Amino acid sequence: MNPLPQRWTLRFWLVLLAALTAGGPLWSAETVVSKEYQVKAVFLFNFAQFVTWPPAVFTSPDEPFRIGVLGDDPFDGFLDETVSGEKVDGHPLVVQRYASPEDVKDCRILFISGSESSQMQSILSGLRDKSVLTVGDTEGFVKNGGIIRFAMESNKIHFRINLEAAKRANLVISSQVLRLAEIVGPGED
Repeated sequence: MNPLPQRWTLRFWLVLLAALTAGGPLWSAETVVSKEYQVKAVFLFNFAQFVTWPPAVFTSPDEPFRIGVLGDDPFDGFLDETVSGEKVDGHPLVVQRYASPEDVKDCRILFISGSESSQMQSILSGLRDKSVLTVGDTEGFVKNGGIIRFAMESNKIHFRINLEAAKRANLVISSQVLRLAEIVGPGED
């Protein structure tokens, strides 16, 4: 894997710092959901920068890099704002919303909303061997085969990564991301 340009490393930390400090306290009673998902949107953007997909997943050099949201969209426009005008290796970032798992096509990162928790195992099983970085924030997400799960601990967002699921999807996650995460094995969450 080629090392990422140092500007992306700096950008990762600056964007994350801005999201964590914007607008005062991160978890005031009125803005819990919007601030939480604003930070998660920044993480999704940065995952696009710090994960390597197999070259064959893109059919053309300018094919859009799709970040999908399956189910109810908890981001309230923050994800669209975060990726607006951005590119990954020449691929413009776009956000796509999906109502059902059957609609998911040509997606590189898929955030699976909590509204899909009743069919989570089936969704993740259907994506198991595809080069899609699956991300969620529901209990049991990683245990059921998801790759990255956001978790709240002490009013802070942490994430857990299932490296076995990432390898199965032919994805390479940068050590810069892995250092920030808790690595969990199969069956853990």
